[in-house]
Amino acid sequence: MKTLFDCKKACKVKVKKLNAQPDLKQRFISFGIMKDAELEVLQHTARKSTVEIKVGSMQIALRSNEAKLIEVEKI
Repeated sequence: MKTLFDCKKACKVKVKKLNAQPDLKQRFISFGIMKDAELEVLQHTARKSTVEIKVGSMQIALRSNEAKLIEVEKI
């Protein structure tokens, strides 16, 4: 399964599964990152240490290790 970290810039995806511990999973949900949510990858930093995404009208930067916990499929 593809993770959010694997997505390229301008890729639009749908969340399939969150593989995070309960505290981090709750944080994702508070940002609107939950199963079946649609996200857009805006950019990766130079060393791919963070991934900037758009969730609804909000822009969020996730650490690469956090982005690797979010399974997605392209839409």
